[in-house]
Amino acid sequence: MARSTKQLRRARIWLDVSIIGIQFPVAIALGYFFGRWLDGLFKTAPWLTILFALFGITAGFINLFRITAQAGRAEERLDALEAAEEGKNDAESDPS
Repeated sequence: MARSTKQLRRARIWLDVSIIGIQFPVAIALGYFFGRWLDGLFKTAPWLTILFALFGITAGFINLFRITAQAGRAEERLDALEAAEEGKNDAESDPS
């Protein structure tokens, strides 16, 4: 595999991880504002706002763990692929 392809794959992994900085606050904000809207609709302030803000926090943490686990698995696969290629290249260069 070409060196630039390896670098692009690693960059792609870290790009996927960097989305956490956006997803976490967006999940919390969506939960909060949806709960606030429901509180206005049903006149239950502040209970639905609190409940849906907690749902947003939970969703943010679930996304955090899911994305980091996925990135870890992708990094392990890439390392294994690189190790296999290095072993193959070593075997081809050793004529014995």
